[in-house]
Amino acid sequence: MDAPTSPAAEVEQARTPGKAALAAWSGSALEYYDLAIYGTAAALVFPEVFFPESDGGAGTIAALATFGVAYVARPFGSFLMGHIGDRVGRKAVMVGTLLLMGVSTFLIGCLPTYDQVGLLAPALLVVLRLLQGLSAAGEQAGANAMSFEHAPDDRRGFFTSFTLGGTQGGQVLAPAIFLPLAAVLPEDQLLSWGWRVPFLLSAVLLVVGFVIRRSLEETPEFRADAAAGAAGARPARTPLRELFADHWPSVLRVFFAAFVAMVNTMFQVFALSFATSEDYGIEISGTTMLWLAIVANLVAIATIPLWARLSDRVGRKPVFLGGLVGSAVLVTAFLGAIAAGDVPLLFVLGVALAGVVYSMPNAVWPATYAEYFPTSVRLSGMAIGTQFGFALAGFTPTIAGALMAGEADNWWRVAAFACGACVVSGVAVLTGPRATHLVATRDLGPTRAERSARAAATPVGVA
Repeated sequence: MDAPTSPAAEVEQARTPGKAALAAWSGSALEYYDLAIYGTAAALVFPEVFFPESDGGAGTIAALATFGVAYVARPFGSFLMGHIGDRVGRKAVMVGTLLLMGVSTFLIGCLPTYDQVGLLAPALLVVLRLLQGLSAAGEQAGANAMSFEHAPDDRRGFFTSFTLGGTQGGQVLAPAIFLPLAAVLPEDQLLSWGWRVPFLLSAVLLVVGFVIRRSLEETPEFRADAAAGAAGARPARTPLRELFADHWPSVLRVFFAAFVAMVNTMFQVFALSFATSEDYGIEISGTTMLWLAIVANLVAIATIPLWARLSDRVGRKPVFLGGLVGSAVLVTAFLGAIAAGDVPLLFVLGVALAGVVYSMPNAVWPATYAEYFPTSVRLSGMAIGTQFGFALAGFTPTIAGALMAGEADNWWRVAAFACGACVVSGVAVLTGPRATHLVATRDLGPTRAERSARAAATPVGVA
């Protein structure tokens, strides 16, 4: 007769960390492939495809405005996706967001143009962009929660980092597909049908991701928590009420810690404008900046799992805070190199910044934030905190442009702004709970009642 299996052993047997990490990578790659493709198309072709030619520069502004629509939708979507993920399950969010993002992107490639249906064309584009924003609100949080709760307790950082690896992969894949089309096709063909190809190809990523995610089992931690609720061992599931009653400090901590994303937005968007725009008189080749982004993202794909594994050994805080200090230093040097027009130096500094140093907090924030919350509110806590923080980061290029005031010599103001964001993020992380990487997943993020009970059960004078 076989010996009985302990509950802890059953949880370990139920975990499939590799499969969960692969599911997280595939969905994140699809999400950021779609976002990068949309941003490229919004800058290059949408002004002429979806907006009246007579509008001139207004068409470009309107096209880029549709890019920002998703950032408006994401904070609202975080409440919806967070509630579903903590009440129904992680798998429901992962499959739902994948389908929503993939189908929306594919349909963008099928849209009629302004010349064909008039104002209906940009109206449909905005609707699909809003749906993409709702999807993005839950994608990373859902993938992080799934991979985190499937991971062994001592390797949570490593397995959750695959979500961010997929992010970098999508940002490499998008220009690799779009730019050859723009270079090879005549302008009339690019505007008539060529721009649709990258959007339609997203169906391939959608199918692959769906096959992987559909077969993924719900996390053992979520199943155990749901069973406890059904048995009356814990209150009935009301995730958002519980989150804001017992865990609002952690939501605020995630919100402020997420300010580090401003460094990435500054590198990906503002630096491109600063280096290439005629307004600043530097006029570095756009091709150079594009290759910088590609190389930096490839380096990040390699370094992210290494930093994440290190955090499993030494803790999240040393890696996160070390990356913040390095990012503050290198973003200043990077912007200074752009202002000086020193292409070799800015290339080296840019790869070091985005590929190596920024990858430190980028690698560990999924596990860091997940460890602030218990299973019952983990997905909603991460989704709401990060999406509101990321929404502010989305305004970084606008703020940086205002700080520049049209003068390249004002680059130090933007650097100071980036350093300030790193300081805010650092304070949030530094004041967070200690050594969470050593705590079992089932014991993370106790509620207020549990903290009070533990304090009452601890004898006076015992730490």
